[in-house]
Amino acid sequence: MASKKNVKLDALKAFFDEGTFCELYADKSGNVTAGFGSAEGNPVYALAQKGEALKSGDIAKMIRVMELAAKTGNPVVTFYDATGSVLTEELTALTDAARLVEAGAKISGVVPQIAVVLGTCGATQALAAAGADLAVMAADAELFLTAPFTAAAAGDKTEKAGSAELAAKDGVVALVAKDGAEAVAKAKQLVGLLPGNNLAGPAVFSFAEPGAALSMAKYNALAAVEAIVDAGSAVELYAEFGKNVRTLFATVAGSVVGVVATEGEKTSICSVCAGKAARFVRLCDAFSVPVITVVNTDGFVKSTADDIAGGIRAAARLAATYADATTAKICVVTGRAVGAAYTALCNADITIALDTAVIAPVEPTAAATILWQSEIAAAASIPAETAALAAKYEKEFACADAAVRCGAADMTATADAVRSAVVGAVDILATKRVQRLPKKHGNMSL
Repeated sequence: MASKKNVKLDALKAFFDEGTFCELYADKSGNVTAGFGSAEGNPVYALAQKGEALKSGDIAKMIRVMELAAKTGNPVVTFYDATGSVLTEELTALTDAARLVEAGAKISGVVPQIAVVLGTCGATQALAAAGADLAVMAADAELFLTAPFTAAAAGDKTEKAGSAELAAKDGVVALVAKDGAEAVAKAKQLVGLLPGNNLAGPAVFSFAEPGAALSMAKYNALAAVEAIVDAGSAVELYAEFGKNVRTLFATVAGSVVGVVATEGEKTSICSVCAGKAARFVRLCDAFSVPVITVVNTDGFVKSTADDIAGGIRAAARLAATYADATTAKICVVTGRAVGAAYTALCNADITIALDTAVIAPVEPTAAATILWQSEIAAAASIPAETAALAAKYEKEFACADAAVRCGAADMTATADAVRSAVVGAVDILATKRVQRLPKKHGNMSL
């Protein structure tokens, strides 16, 4: 049976293209291997922990590589597996951990950071891994802030604590792999999809047209996305978290895009879903990856309990994230975009409304009861008259053509033509440039 150390070295061998890995700061007594090379032809740095407790020198090595990555504009991939920190070095474990998190924060938004959890990743190392742009986790690895046995001893025993399954459901990791080899392969794929740095252009791939046009008959988010993006290009992230919103990387006519898609007009956006979408849009914006938002939703959850649990704050964060993003933004309204959902999700450079879409400031039924109170009051059947007037409002004032007339949408498209409309929008927005007022940073709701 291979030792943990060899497993980590094998991970580096599998990650880098053959013959390209160059080791940095070699130290046989150290518990982190560092180096650079290419993965699928993309230059990248990597750090691999060896399954032992980390020394102060190991953290210093990690920080040096992160700083070098920022200077040269290349991603950093860290393979996590450590049994904590060496406790015989006085209090350096605390200061080292703080410096490592600080180093990650400094290069955040400059070069992509990908965490790959292959073994044990706990306490301060978990902070660093969760702070990466994206995290991949092997199914048999452990990720925790508080060790499961410590929590259990205090009476807080949770089934599968520290597991990849729970980390995925909590939205900490973007992808779960069946084993370490698959986790390494997924990390290579992500490196290829993301630009090397915040000034580099998006990657371009060969592509094939989607197999089927958009269908509203049996609508679901993934099927809608697959009808718009290139065939076989979609890579879903955070699939087990906030399931009423889907977040994916994909390609459109070969160009990498980020996609946010709501699950359908019978589903709502809860605080978790809003936070998931905001986090993903923020990532795309940091590296100027165009964002395509596919909207068909009942809106935000109509629940006081969800409001109290952070729903308003999360919705505000989502709206502010879209508003603040300067990357190319395309919104495709395939179904319903009403009220606050439109405000939050449809802040785009180009909004394409399907010819059957419904776009309105309030639900058509509510609008009818406000606009035609006297007609409804005088009707023989109030419910029937309300329904008829709501249908009238939807047809005359909330249709796609009305949205274009008032500027709520920029163009309409049929289900068969929506793919070509998106391709054209991605192409024309490729040269988008935006200047912001000088400031330290915004203060959106977090």
